[in-house]
Amino acid sequence: DDDMFSSAFCENSEKLIDVHLFALAAKYYSLSNLGVCTPLEDVLEALKGNSQGATGIKLDEFMNNKKSHEVQVMSELVDNIANYCGIKQVIDIGSGKGYLSSFLSMQYNLKVYGIDSSNSNTNGAHERNRKLKKHWRAYQSRARTNLKTQSLAKTKDRPVESEMKCKTTNEELLNNAESLQSQDQVNMQDLVPSCGFTEMGTLETRTETEADLVAQTKSYEGKLSEEVLAILNVLPADAVEVFSSSHCNWGELSEEEKAQRKMTSLNTKATKSSESNLYLPLTSCITAETELRDIVTDLEDCVMVGLHTCGDLAANTLRIFAAKPEIKAVCSVGCCYHLLSEQFENQEECCDKVWGFPMCQYLKDKGWCCGRNARMSACLALERVAVGQMLPTESLFYRAVLQVIIEEMYGVTKSDRHVGKTFSKSSSFVDYVRRSLKKLELDDSKLPDSCIMDYYEKYKHRMNELEAFNMLKVVLAPCIEVLILLDRLCYLKEQENIAWSGLVKLFDPVKSPRCYAVIALKEESC
Repeated sequence: DDDMFSSAFCENSEKLIDVHLFALAAKYYSLSNLGVCTPLEDVLEALKGNSQGATGIKLDEFMNNKKSHEVQVMSELVDNIANYCGIKQVIDIGSGKGYLSSFLSMQYNLKVYGIDSSNSNTNGAHERNRKLKKHWRAYQSRARTNLKTQSLAKTKDRPVESEMKCKTTNEELLNNAESLQSQDQVNMQDLVPSCGFTEMGTLETRTETEADLVAQTKSYEGKLSEEVLAILNVLPADAVEVFSSSHCNWGELSEEEKAQRKMTSLNTKATKSSESNLYLPLTSCITAETELRDIVTDLEDCVMVGLHTCGDLAANTLRIFAAKPEIKAVCSVGCCYHLLSEQFENQEECCDKVWGFPMCQYLKDKGWCCGRNARMSACLALERVAVGQMLPTESLFYRAVLQVIIEEMYGVTKSDRHVGKTFSKSSSFVDYVRRSLKKLELDDSKLPDSCIMDYYEKYKHRMNELEAFNMLKVVLAPCIEVLILLDRLCYLKEQENIAWSGLVKLFDPVKSPRCYAVIALKEESC
């Protein structure tokens, strides 16, 4: 295969001479063509899941289309992994503002710890969950009103039934309530239909008096509210009104029944107290040496997840998973490959440092290195370009000419500072250069506008070359991403305690270009 594609380059000059063959080679070595990925449907089937899982929460009300797509798909997979492993705790690494964490806790009733290095992200997660709680309390309030209205309307249309039928109905109601409470997972779509709970009430109550009907309605409503609160309890328990499940006359109960109900109430309060934070945002910087117990004090068997963990954090997530016996499974989607640290990039002797690339022993033995330019290319989105979302050629041109200016006028070839998103704030090329120089802490007073524009005019005719060059980088991007992802997969394959590991395409690459997840499950004895 290497011989087949080698003619894309000149043997003597090593320059590219056949663009078409180069593109075919890039496609050949992409993940989609190599056949190393496990289809998501197969993974869900193996976990006894369902790829068409119900979603009761309207995600687009709380996040953009890209994020809602990612959260919906990944949370379903994580829930299936958790069920398969028989665990309820999830550690979300690099949780940001808690989009994935809060959805896992509310939709799937998982206890989630979201860990992020940014205090502002953690504070944002707390504020976002406060708003989510307020949103769901409004749904619950509307539910109570609609349920009473429907039930009272039904009783006016029904004749009074016999005492025996009433007794039978009460038994059915009790069985239904017990069945609801015994479910491990509440179907949120059934509880929160888009029409605002109008389909929720299905009580076939036949009572002798309107007063009895209201009492039964309140009792059923209370049980339902407790189930909803168990899922939505992303804030401390005292932040939300507690609905009592018992509305009967206390004086009519026997002493034995009173004692039994009191004990049940105490147990319920204890359970709610221990689970008052189904989602808890935490601030901490995660490294390969991080001791999770220092951050999560009640750490138990859990699933570790990461949705677009940046740079080395994705690699460290896998290392922590392999090292900690409590972590039974991992589902990690990385991003920001350009921020990866590379062991062999600068040939520095630093034996104690843990590098982001390479991870597996095979590439370490070969001293493999990508380099920053290649890693930058790996971040590009071929699928988006293919559907017409073109590269920002003008901003890339500005950046390229700026580099020439700072090299020739200031003698600077390397800097720890970054220009950032200066282009979007600039009114012209001159304005862009001056803003950028200030960010780089370079004196722009010795550089007149005419000199800046001379550089612009000198290279303007080469803008098409720059666009063609960047398109070649886009074509090559999937090949570099393959190398990084296969390195992580090979690292997991080298571990002795892993029962299964694989690469899974989770997302639509047009919506979410970094769409591949590294997934692994440990052996049961581990």
